[in-house]
Amino acid sequence: MLGQLHDPDLHLLRLFVTVVEAGGFSAAQGVLGLSQPSISQQMARLETRLGYRLCSRGKRGFALTEKGELLLKAARELLLQIEQFRQQANGVAGRLLGKVRIGMAENQDSSVTLRLSETIARFRQREEAVQLELTCAPPAELERLLLEQRLDLAISYFSGNQAAFDYQVLFEERQRLYCGVHHPLFEASGITAEQLLEADQVRHPYRFLKQGEPFQSRRSSAQAEQIDSALTFILSGRHIGYLPCHCAQGWQMQGLLRALDPTLDFLVPFTLAQHRGQVPSEAQQAFVQDLLAQFVPPGQH
Repeated sequence: MLGQLHDPDLHLLRLFVTVVEAGGFSAAQGVLGLSQPSISQQMARLETRLGYRLCSRGKRGFALTEKGELLLKAARELLLQIEQFRQQANGVAGRLLGKVRIGMAENQDSSVTLRLSETIARFRQREEAVQLELTCAPPAELERLLLEQRLDLAISYFSGNQAAFDYQVLFEERQRLYCGVHHPLFEASGITAEQLLEADQVRHPYRFLKQGEPFQSRRSSAQAEQIDSALTFILSGRHIGYLPCHCAQGWQMQGLLRALDPTLDFLVPFTLAQHRGQVPSEAQQAFVQDLLAQFVPPGQH
């Protein structure tokens, strides 16, 4: 009687199925590459392991017993399941699985959006069955989600001081000082440094900058975390403030914004942040590899 199945048992079951499908011991010799006595010995060994007869040979030729018929059906099902398992296991070996959760800063330049979409297209060319999630949020929210390990990756401007994160710069974004069409400086010529210092400026918490950067006027009665909020303050005509050049361009073309002093521009580094305490999955590592191929020149990864 069979207890646990071992490799020799599977070998004997395969031999049994082959003998039946060939139509007997003699016919199975060529298929198995074994002599008839050897086949007989192995069939006898299987019957001993099972504790019952599987077949009979006589004047009427090779025939299965009733128990042999039942074992044949069970053995075929078992061997089919083993083969299906083998194919599935081999398929999983080279396939990326799971989920990759990506956080992204809002209001990105179109070139950045295109490169990120190309990253996704490149990743989808891999052998994968991965759920990708993309979340847009302000930097502080992205940091919080990354700290809580509710994101796997985050792309934004960060302070760079979070010890729990690994950072890698992907690109830079140019910021410029603007005023709205209703602001006194909009029509002014020869704007002086003193005029800028006296203007009411909307503050944005650029946590990554050194003290005194960028330009700061003496007065500020407005603060905004999001770009859209800063833009709203500036368009009111009561405040000057910084905006990404690509976000201001359309409003400038409509005559609703004016760039005040390009010499006061500054660059915002956007970085890829990952939590050091989170072991990256194979899918996450592959996505980062494809992301760096789009954003970082070869040799600088």
